[in-house]
Amino acid sequence: MAITKIRKVADDKHVAPKDNVYKNMQESKETPISSHLDEIVAAISITPRKKIQNKLPQTALFQPPREKLHLCEEKAKSYSSSHEYKQAVHELVRCIALTRICYGDSHWKLAEAHINLAQGYLQLKGLSLQAKQHAEKAKEILTSSIVPPYDDNTDVFRCSIELFHTMGRALLSLQKFKEASENLSKAERLAKELLQCGRIIKEEWIEIQARIKLSSAQIYQSQKKPKEALPHYQEALEYIEISRGEKSLECVPILRELAGVEQALGLHDASINHFLQAHLIVLSRSPSQEEAAVSAHFVAHAGIASGRTEHHDVAEQYFQESMANLKDAEGTGKARFLSIQDDYCRFLQVTGQKERATSILRESLEAKVAMFGDLSPEVAETYRLLGGADLAQGNHSGAHKKLKKLSWRKMMVACSKTVARGWSKVVGESRDVDKDVEAPAHGSSEEKMKSILARMLALDRGLSLPSRSDGKACLLPACSPFLSTFSAGPCMETPPGFQQRGATQKRRVGNLSPKAVQDFLRFPNFPSSQFICGLKQCWLNPME
Repeated sequence: MAITKIRKVADDKHVAPKDNVYKNMQESKETPISSHLDEIVAAISITPRKKIQNKLPQTALFQPPREKLHLCEEKAKSYSSSHEYKQAVHELVRCIALTRICYGDSHWKLAEAHINLAQGYLQLKGLSLQAKQHAEKAKEILTSSIVPPYDDNTDVFRCSIELFHTMGRALLSLQKFKEASENLSKAERLAKELLQCGRIIKEEWIEIQARIKLSSAQIYQSQKKPKEALPHYQEALEYIEISRGEKSLECVPILRELAGVEQALGLHDASINHFLQAHLIVLSRSPSQEEAAVSAHFVAHAGIASGRTEHHDVAEQYFQESMANLKDAEGTGKARFLSIQDDYCRFLQVTGQKERATSILRESLEAKVAMFGDLSPEVAETYRLLGGADLAQGNHSGAHKKLKKLSWRKMMVACSKTVARGWSKVVGESRDVDKDVEAPAHGSSEEKMKSILARMLALDRGLSLPSRSDGKACLLPACSPFLSTFSAGPCMETPPGFQQRGATQKRRVGNLSPKAVQDFLRFPNFPSSQFICGLKQCWLNPME
């Protein structure tokens, strides 16, 4: 009763619209929203999302699940197109949760979300098993989704094609070639049946065929069967040119793979032509300097691979073009420039221009040490090339010095690889071998080697590594006496920060012989004296 009276009084007094909630809800959507109740109404309304987010970003919490699902799908596509695959996978994981909320556990849309996530995992190196698991989950869902009448299951059949293709790619990455080929055959057969029944149009079938033929070619190529792979690559290129156009960027990876197969079969003229075709497509799309340099490098490398003198001019031209694009680059671009420069020096040596190659290598040595580190494979390779050049010129003293430096660096790299590969057996955690060897900055290789070698010593002595407050294994600076007495004689007491393992309590902490190091590394020709000398010079730092 009281509410009715208040309303009547408000109407009589012509109260302003901002005080009348019910009247505001019926006004135009362009009217500014100010009250808390109106914010809730705006959150569930059909007003365009961008407008709401600009005015009221907090209302994103009130978006319906289907709107959030659409937003996550758009974000995933955006990340994938910009090659940010890790962020794309995060969005695809959210898509699965939102799809389950919107459609339930047995809808084909949920299977599609699992397939999309599987495809996202395939973009990330080393996650093929996860992709296979999500494809299998999608298969379970689709099996329960296909029910009579089958006329209404066109979307399910489309999804099944993507499932078989994705499963085939995952099995290819896992090197299960027979199973991968079977899944691709299922996808191709199902697509053909849908085309014949009129469920899909010919343009869609052509796009599907392009993907299937490319994956089939990659299966043969992975089995080192270039002759069988060649026609599949040609068909894939033909289909993609029909669907996307001859100048499409999607043609570039297919052209490069096709050129690689032709190169393996000795069809060097065709290989160079296809690399050039891909290069022209890249240049037509206003690429970055690094992209243009990589593309030109492909052409130059093809010119070298032919081994013909008539192709040397092509190699020289595109080497110069590639290096010109990256000459003033920094960071990853600088690393790419140095790598291309090394290839160019090898080309100069092959063509008899050894003095020019040696001069370029000497000038690049300082930059390589600054970029990769003194113990990096890149620096070791430079010493190898310089040592070979000195030998060819009769400079035996200079060659001996450079090859001696090469021997030490190769030994350290081999040590790092061996220890990293056996890391899980030593400390119960996995390590990436490439990350240990290919250091991103000067000094990082040395620091990693110090930590790895110290762990080797502790393991051989029967000592357990102490832990930091965060639970990670730690190498204390106090362990340096452990190394200083390492070759001089037996350690009479356990270094600070270490504790004896229970199983080796009675074991005497003695001198670690070079033979023990060789046995541990399983490296028969290990230069023990240099290794011991290097260990004595290492100062242990906390393990990051």
